[in-house]
Amino acid sequence: MPEISRRSFGGLVGGGAVTAVAGASGSAEAAPASASTAPSAASAAERPFRARRSGGSGKRPNFLFILGDDLGWADLSSYGAPHIRTPHLDRLAAQGVRFTQAYAGSATCSPTRFSLYTGRYPGRTPGGLAEPIGNRTQGLDPNHPTLASLLKQAGYATALIGKWHCGWLPDHSPTKSGWDEFFGNFGGALEYFSKLGQLGDYDLYEGDAEYKDLRYYTTVLTERAVEYVGREHHQPWLLNLNFTTPHWPWLGEDDEETGAEIAAKVRSGNVLGALLHNDGGSVRKYQEMVENLDASVGKVLDALRRSGQEHNTVVVFASDNGGERFSYLWPLRGGKSELLEGGIRVPTVLRWPARVDGHQVSHEPVFSPDWTATLLELGGARPAPTHPLDGHSLAGYLLRGEELPERDLFWRVGGNRALRRGDWKYYQDSAGKDHLYDLSRDQREQADLATDRPELLAELKAAWERTAGSLLPYPAG
Repeated sequence: MPEISRRSFGGLVGGGAVTAVAGASGSAEAAPASASTAPSAASAAERPFRARRSGGSGKRPNFLFILGDDLGWADLSSYGAPHIRTPHLDRLAAQGVRFTQAYAGSATCSPTRFSLYTGRYPGRTPGGLAEPIGNRTQGLDPNHPTLASLLKQAGYATALIGKWHCGWLPDHSPTKSGWDEFFGNFGGALEYFSKLGQLGDYDLYEGDAEYKDLRYYTTVLTERAVEYVGREHHQPWLLNLNFTTPHWPWLGEDDEETGAEIAAKVRSGNVLGALLHNDGGSVRKYQEMVENLDASVGKVLDALRRSGQEHNTVVVFASDNGGERFSYLWPLRGGKSELLEGGIRVPTVLRWPARVDGHQVSHEPVFSPDWTATLLELGGARPAPTHPLDGHSLAGYLLRGEELPERDLFWRVGGNRALRRGDWKYYQDSAGKDHLYDLSRDQREQADLATDRPELLAELKAAWERTAGSLLPYPAG
């Protein structure tokens, strides 16, 4: 096979060409035989990203930031899934920029949300040390500046709909951290119909009050998001729309009976065991959930278009971490909770018709804290000098064609560590063994170059340790 460039390889891997290897994923079931092996329409006409460099109207944009939950890097058809159809998200990507080397701020739910809301490494705050948050004593300090609080100070209306997972009442809530409105769940998982969550109690709230709705959760969140974007807004707005789909338990719209069985187990005291749903799910059920998520996003985007705000609304879609049991991750290795590529590289698209052209693909490495810095700059808000950001704003890259600075992307998750510098990635596994990978040639992280490049390994390891030394230590025990 002739050698190809990093950018060409990234475009192939992220553009649907990998559908020819259907069935080679980490899932237990092969893709259906009828799955198409042709590149998706969204990726077929892509060209390398180039900033438009034309001035905008000067009017500040709205921000719609949508998170999927445990959605793997290749779970969208525009990212190579051979058996999952995501026409709405593919269309969103075709109308903007698809990122092939975008990363979550961590490998699990709540730390990534900390990194997005604060623009900083999760380990800079006590609540971010929980991987993930699992009790009422942990959470995001309401005094810590957030994306929402800083934009609110700059004149934005702010709302969060869906999964919060940064602490429980009475001490922690989106409305205590800068969001004007909150409608959703506080915990990391819930049964989709009964709304029984990871602490065993009911977990659907409007503000700080319980809100009773026993319909399928994705449907409920979609309706509320459609209502929000369709309002008559008199100021620019930020909406964080955090779906729980396709997080376990593995339930579709027609699985109310299975949901009732899970809810009964939760009520009997087997909370985590019931929600983990290890005795259920399948590749086809997962496909159904992702396609339902896609349809839900499509409804929200349709509402945005009907409202007349589409042109000057920045829409970002991403996942909070890599995929789980039934996710399609090829050619990446690893998954949720791991710092291998499959655990942290996530599908990410951006659309902003007013300032960014469509049908583009970017292979620049970016991660969750970058989006915090980007939205703050685009919204005319300044980071708090007392809490410097770890992310780098992408505004200069997206709007003015500036090169992104050379920098390290850093992750620390329990016994794992990772640092990316350019194409090189330093990774230490849970056994304490160091690895070195050249991601331009080996995105599957199979060719360990640690013994071949000991000086580079030592340099990247030292860089990781310098950054880690600036973070809070994990609690003893």
